[in-house]
Amino acid sequence: MNQAVVLVYGAETLCASCVNLPSTRETATWLEAALSRKYGSRVTVRYVDIHHPEGEEEAAFSRRVIEEDLWYPVVVIDGEIVGEGNPRLKDIRRKLEDLGLTPAV
Repeated sequence: MNQAVVLVYGAETLCASCVNLPSTRETATWLEAALSRKYGSRVTVRYVDIHHPEGEEEAAFSRRVIEEDLWYPVVVIDGEIVGEGNPRLKDIRRKLEDLGLTPAV
C-alpha cells in the first residue's frame, strides 16, 4: 500500500461521554500531524461531520455512528473502526502497517 486515508467521523458538538476529550476536529488535526511525521504525505486524514457527510459511503457510516451511539471521534481505515472516543495512535499505526504502509525514510 502506497497511500492510506484515515477518516475521522464526528460532530462539532462533543458526545456526552467525551466531554473531557479533544473535539473530533482537534483529533483529526493531531492525527494528521502525528501520522505525517511518520509516513509523510502517504497518509491523508479527513474529518467527516456525521451531520453533513459527503457521498453515500460517508452518509452510510455516519448513520451507523448515530444509530449505534458510537463514541466519536470514530477513526476508520479501510472500512474498519480502529479507534472510538479516545483513539490510540499505536492502534492506528498498527492498522496502517498491517495494510503494508511503511514509515517514511
